[in-house]
Amino acid sequence: MNPRKKYDVVIESPGRINLIGEHVDYSGGHVLPAAIDKKITLRFSKNNTNTCTVYSENFKNHFEIKLNELKRSDVEWHNYIIGVIFHINVLKPNIIKGFDCTIHSNLPLGSGVSSSAALECGVAKGLNELFDIGLTDLEIITVSKDAEHTFVGTKCGIMDQFAVVKGTENHLLLLNCETLDHQLIPADFGDYRIILLNTNVSHNLATSEYNVRRDECNTALEAINKKYPQYTLLAQVTPEIIQEFENILPQKIFNRALYITKENRRTLYAVECLKNKDIKSFGEWLYKSHRGLTNLFEVSCKELDFLVDFTHNLDYVVGARMMGGGFGGCTINIIHKDYCKEFINNITPAYQEKFNINLTLITVAISNGVSKI
Repeated sequence: MNPRKKYDVVIESPGRINLIGEHVDYSGGHVLPAAIDKKITLRFSKNNTNTCTVYSENFKNHFEIKLNELKRSDVEWHNYIIGVIFHINVLKPNIIKGFDCTIHSNLPLGSGVSSSAALECGVAKGLNELFDIGLTDLEIITVSKDAEHTFVGTKCGIMDQFAVVKGTENHLLLLNCETLDHQLIPADFGDYRIILLNTNVSHNLATSEYNVRRDECNTALEAINKKYPQYTLLAQVTPEIIQEFENILPQKIFNRALYITKENRRTLYAVECLKNKDIKSFGEWLYKSHRGLTNLFEVSCKELDFLVDFTHNLDYVVGARMMGGGFGGCTINIIHKDYCKEFINNITPAYQEKFNINLTLITVAISNGVSKI
């Protein structure tokens, strides 16, 4: 594709971080994500055919989509795009015509900043603008999530797509994933900064184990419903009720349920700390979240645990935890601005010595959601 070509629509679609509330969105819990300044840029133009051509500058690779033959591809990243087209067609049949799209990303893949949701929402937003489809923000969120469910095969919740679309500069989103009610929380960390540390490992379990965890949560809810049929989502159940099932549920299923209900509460407590400018207590909730993800939900790995454990005795780090689906990716760290360089200079060689892997620092600013530029 011609890099000098003039495009009809240009979209910027951000990645996202999640401060706390991990793995609870598909159980109807509360989460605290935000869009970030690392983005995917998508350039669209109509081509007056029945074929769509998509070129990835990062992969140096392109593929074609026949609009009358929408089906899953054997190449995973293709399915994020094909799935969005398919689900827009469900809502608005035959409104999409042939187009060319060039994609460039500065989001690190597999790091837990949700490059997949950024791609899905960027494609949905771009096609919406290119063909004047009239999709609402919620429809863009929904078709993007549905694409990931049906074409990619990850039974994700709604948090990632919601944050990518609804993100607001300098604000976190406190999102109730059951009702989709949300409020903007000022991202005021005082003298502290958000730093991501990318383990640069992927244990190839994130997608399969993600779906397993969702099934395990459903199993727990089904058992609880036999006594308490009023609950439709696991995050609605209180920790006190979960404890009643400790000797009824298999240990693993009990642990999953206990994690979900405790993480949901942790998110709400953490937000109150942030509102009260109690950054140290906010950080403690992040550490508790990580312990739950490691011990009860079992989605961490030795590299993530090492990075979080390294921070525990550092006075200038108030909180850290794994972020994202798990089994690799990033930790999120809340670090005093005067000690960021010292922190990186200490943790990088320690990680290299332990695992013989280079650690990558990702600094982020909190940004607006997907937009036409």
